[in-house]
Amino acid sequence: MSAIENLEEVLSAHKLTPVDYEHIKEILGRDANFLEIGVFSAMWSEHCSYKSSKKYLNGFPTKAPWVIQGPGENAGVIDIGDGMAAVFKMESHNHPSFIEPFQGAATGVGGILRDIFTMGARPVANLNALRFGDVDGDGQIERYQRHLVRGVVDGIGSYGNCMGVPTIGGEMSFESCYNGNILVNAFSLGLAKSDEIFYGKAEGIGNPVIYVGSKTGRDGLGGAVMSSDSFTEESKSLRPTVQVGDPFTEKLLLEACMELFKTDYVVGIQDMGAAGLTSSSFEMAGRSGSGMVMHLDKVPAREEGMTPYDFMLSESQERMLICAKAGCEEKIVEIFQKWDLDAEVIGEVTDTGRMELFWHGEKVADIPVDPVSEEAPILDRPTKEPTYLKEIKDANVDALKEKDSQEIFEKLLHSLEVVDKGWVYTQYDSTVQTNTEKHPGSLDASVIRVKENGKALAMSSDCNTRYCYIDPFKGAAMAVMESGRNVAMSGARPLAITDCLNFGNPENPEVMWQFAQACEGIKEACKELNTPVVSGNVSLYNETDGVSIFPTPSIAMVGVNESQESVLRSKFVDAGDVIVILGSTKGEFGASLVLKEILGEVKGEFAPLDYKAELSLWELIIKANEEGLLKSAKDINIGGLAIAVAKSSAISSLGAKVTSGLEGINIFDESQSRAIVTVERAKLDRVLELAKEIGIEAKEIGEVGGDSVAIDGVGISLDKLQDIYFNEFSKTINQDI
Repeated sequence: MSAIENLEEVLSAHKLTPVDYEHIKEILGRDANFLEIGVFSAMWSEHCSYKSSKKYLNGFPTKAPWVIQGPGENAGVIDIGDGMAAVFKMESHNHPSFIEPFQGAATGVGGILRDIFTMGARPVANLNALRFGDVDGDGQIERYQRHLVRGVVDGIGSYGNCMGVPTIGGEMSFESCYNGNILVNAFSLGLAKSDEIFYGKAEGIGNPVIYVGSKTGRDGLGGAVMSSDSFTEESKSLRPTVQVGDPFTEKLLLEACMELFKTDYVVGIQDMGAAGLTSSSFEMAGRSGSGMVMHLDKVPAREEGMTPYDFMLSESQERMLICAKAGCEEKIVEIFQKWDLDAEVIGEVTDTGRMELFWHGEKVADIPVDPVSEEAPILDRPTKEPTYLKEIKDANVDALKEKDSQEIFEKLLHSLEVVDKGWVYTQYDSTVQTNTEKHPGSLDASVIRVKENGKALAMSSDCNTRYCYIDPFKGAAMAVMESGRNVAMSGARPLAITDCLNFGNPENPEVMWQFAQACEGIKEACKELNTPVVSGNVSLYNETDGVSIFPTPSIAMVGVNESQESVLRSKFVDAGDVIVILGSTKGEFGASLVLKEILGEVKGEFAPLDYKAELSLWELIIKANEEGLLKSAKDINIGGLAIAVAKSSAISSLGAKVTSGLEGINIFDESQSRAIVTVERAKLDRVLELAKEIGIEAKEIGEVGGDSVAIDGVGISLDKLQDIYFNEFSKTINQDI
């Protein structure tokens, strides 16, 4: 294998340093060829090896009696009772979606769906967490951001709808820091029998390795490496690194895999995601300590003149790698051909511990498997507390107190973070499969029923990025609390999270400090709340021209309600019901919506976190719901009590009259661990008694009914409220169409 000319240029193009190359030479015992450099580059990219983040991911709580599979596989798995398991994960597709919003978002959905059904689970629910920049205005940035919103939503809807998997919820927020880097985080959850989970392993000497799915083209070449760097003005030229998805082929692949999983032909199966055939083959062999021989000329090709490098590093979509039991090859090929998919035996498992790649009989690469993953650089990047924190410590709450509360209320009602996103979710099919119990727009968690055991699964994706900006530790912990609280509001017990950790440039010590703090916050919250991390993803280099995004650790929580008949609503139900506030209001305005919208500030600090109060709130809601005491439950989040009441009124078409007893602007305060519930008056005493037993502050504050919303002297007619709530978002996004 001859040495490479212009080595420095080749290494630079592959984001490898001279030090990395010396390490590669030590591993190989010789110089690397161009193909081998491509393999190491992909496997050692941030996207695949987590070289900047791995140090801080150690120590995440990952175990509980209900956890079947934690991090390290295609997706996490939890036991949901009666022989059933929930399989779920969240992934980022940020860089591709900024370059090409439709295909970037669509292939993000396709990739996360493959992660789920690779495990043997049929996908039954999707969520998404989307962050955009400034969308309101006539400037070039605003117009482009609206273009990105429309493209991303179209891509998500197109792929999910074609696959027949309902998109049942999600979140969307807007901050200037995302003008150069939008975030597209896709979550999927599937169901499987708990004793029929499939894993990504290649073991058994002589067992065949089979390529299935679409043919391989050159699309997505270098995608994993591209996602491990910051954006510049030249980044638009990266369009060829964005993959192109085909949901109709993926639907065939899903059904073929589901048929395959009913047999006993499979040893292991792996999705070809980032870094394609490279990552899937190395990960499968690495998990089993085995080796592999692959004949790349046998890989089905979509284009003429493709090289071994193209086959190994392509990120063409809708492809899988299977390790089969010897003698079952023809039966597996028959299944996939029946579904009009390519299926070719391209290699076999060996005991050498090496990946040996052949091209028309000639060995073109020979790499030991373990060192590629085990010896990937683990960087101990410098960290430094950001200087901006000193400047934003003090929120100007006194200035807020001088503002008119009615003006504040109406301004918050128009906020894009508050208003209904019907323009988005009506483009998604949320009812396909007929299991959706709480649809998009229903507030708090989304819920599906589990036909197989009569239970319900609640899920919620959350992260307040402003909170994480002023305090990454508490902000990340509060994202865990918020996602769990939303799940509890549906009557379900929160059980586990998946995360998507989106941050700026790790070469900036202040960004690494944010990352380290956020990880510690997640660890603490998950431990205290008994909600382990079962899967996740890290996305770094979300920076353009030196401007990094706010720390954005998106958290998706999954919980179980023991009965699909007792899913709790998050909107008012009947006139005459009593409104009760649960939890303590402490006058918290750090990074609040009211500060942002009224003063244009993202400032402040947080009180100490109270996990006991959070758990007590969950317990009260779950127990009261089991006793049939509650009509509805809605957590108090951005915009405080006033916005929680207004949202509940808007979506239920029922007014409300509230006398909270809170002082002045505290109706907009964002203290944690609070909720409003509605109850029949006859059951009020029992709710208050239960709250006292559990140790939660509870107080009657009003009643549902009427044709207006009134809260402590501020108010709005129901008609006007609904016009703002349901129409504001579409007017903003479509203002240039």
